[in-house]
Amino acid sequence: MRCRDLAIGYAERQVAGGIDLDIDHGSRAAIVGDNGQGKTTFLRTIVDSLEPISGEIRWGHGCNIGIYAQHVYTSLPDKQTVFEYLEYHAPAGTKIQEILAVAGALLFRGDAVQKKISVLSGGERARLCMASLLLSKHNILVLDEPGNHLDVDTVEALAEALVAYEGTVIFTSHDRHFMRRVATSIVEVREGSVTNYRGDYEAYLYAVNKEIDDGEREAATRMSKAPAAALKPAAQPRKPRRNERDVRKEITTLERQIAKLDDQKKQVKAQLMQATDPKEAMRLHEEVTSLGTQLSENEERWCALQEEIADAE
Repeated sequence: MRCRDLAIGYAERQVAGGIDLDIDHGSRAAIVGDNGQGKTTFLRTIVDSLEPISGEIRWGHGCNIGIYAQHVYTSLPDKQTVFEYLEYHAPAGTKIQEILAVAGALLFRGDAVQKKISVLSGGERARLCMASLLLSKHNILVLDEPGNHLDVDTVEALAEALVAYEGTVIFTSHDRHFMRRVATSIVEVREGSVTNYRGDYEAYLYAVNKEIDDGEREAATRMSKAPAAALKPAAQPRKPRRNERDVRKEITTLERQIAKLDDQKKQVKAQLMQATDPKEAMRLHEEVTSLGTQLSENEERWCALQEEIADAE
């Protein structure tokens, strides 16, 4: 896939622009970025569910794209069995053994392939969608948070299946272990730009840390060369420093809140894994997402308070 001078976003707001990006055939590209930076916007744009503001996206010749969105498993045909669903989506001529092998890779083994879709949990339905994509003729998979509804064992099984997959994979994930296992390149969406860091997750972390270190050195060099008068900051009213006891009290409150939210998220996720009703699964998914957002906000605040304590010392 090739993007040239691409701008993405919405009528009222551009999210990122000037995007020049290549994703090579056979790579497994993880799209990363903080919440609100534009990961989903970029993903929706490249699969043509959102019009680009300007620029172009070109896919190579013969590309056949399979898409996994987070709610796709809610619309499966209840009357079919796991095997019947996979057999229907497999290319003509696919051997039964091949279908069973892919089913087994996503943990549908033995009698599990004869289970009706109507009795499958949310996690099992998500696995079934993944298995059907891996069996299909698609040579490119675009996956939006593929591990969101899966337990640890299933995420590991999915990672192994994607590593063995011979096509191209473009995916989003908040699971760092999953990215370490699967990704061969990292596409970061940050501050209005999109950059492809060629290399695995560890190489990406090294590159980002190097950028930070280089930026700090450049800033220090500029400060050392600046005239003494320029170094003198303009007089500003000093912000009153909070009492350390108050800061630590807020930290303790936050830690309790984080633990509570984490427990709630685990409980709701466990319910989601067992849910068979699509509407209930959708509601539980939205609750998990909301709890995750609250957790992130509280954790960011906790980090800021820890820095405030360190500065005071």
